[in-house]
Amino acid sequence: MNQQFAGKSALVTGGGSGIGRASALALAADGALVTVAGRTAEALKETVRLIEASGGSGRYVVADMTDESHIEQAVQAATADTGRLDLALNNAGYDGEYQRTTDYSTELLDHMIAVNVRGVFLSMKYELRRMMEQGSGAIVNMSSAAGMVGVAGFSGYTSTKAAEISMTKSSALEVAPHGIRINAVCPGLVDTPMIASLDEEQRKSLSASHPLGRIARPEEIADAVVWLCSDKSSFVTGIALPVDGGYTLP
Repeated sequence: MNQQFAGKSALVTGGGSGIGRASALALAADGALVTVAGRTAEALKETVRLIEASGGSGRYVVADMTDESHIEQAVQAATADTGRLDLALNNAGYDGEYQRTTDYSTELLDHMIAVNVRGVFLSMKYELRRMMEQGSGAIVNMSSAAGMVGVAGFSGYTSTKAAEISMTKSSALEVAPHGIRINAVCPGLVDTPMIASLDEEQRKSLSASHPLGRIARPEEIADAVVWLCSDKSSFVTGIALPVDGGYTLP
C-alpha cells in the first residue's frame, strides 16, 4: 500500500458522502489521519467506518460550515493528535436549484453564499493559520466546472463557484512564500446522491453534455484531490483544474 501521506493529518469538509467521502477514503488509503466534518453524524460515522474497514485512520466532527465557531472547532479536531494540519479539502457545498436570475430567491442566494463562499473562505482562514505556523501544507477547494462557464438557470450557483476559484488564486499568492499550496478542482457532473433523483432520460441528457459521454465517478474526482495534495504536484499552486469529461471545452 502506498503511504505517501503517512504521519500527515487531513481535514475533509462535506465528508459524509459523494466526492468528500471518496476523497477521505483515498487520502486515508495513502496513510493520512483523516478528520471528516459535516452536519450529519450518521453519514460521517459511515465514512469513518469505511476508512477503518480499509485499514486507515479516521474520525469525525459534526460541524455546520456556515458557522465560524464550528469551522474553527473542526480544524482544531483535525490537529488534536499531531498538532499539525497537512492537508485540507474544502468540499462542503450547496447546489441549490434551477431558478432564473429574475426569479431568484434571496434566501436561496444567501444560503448558497454562506456555504460555498463564506464557508470555504473561513475554512481557509483557520486552516492557513495552522499551516503557516508549521510552514507547509496543501489545500484543495472543491469548485465546479460550472464556475468556469455560464449555466442558464444557475447564476447563483455558478457565481459562488467562480468566487471559490478567485479565492483560491488570491490566497495561493498570499501563502506561497510559506510553502503552502492552494488549488481548486472543478468537476463536471458527478454520480453522487445530489443527482440520485434524476430519471434515466435526464441522466442521458446530462451525460451527453460531456464530450466523454458519461458522468464521472466520485473516485475520479478524488484522484485529482490526492494528486494536488501530494508531492507529485509540488510545483502546482493557484490552478483551477477541470475534471469534467471535456464539459468546459466547447
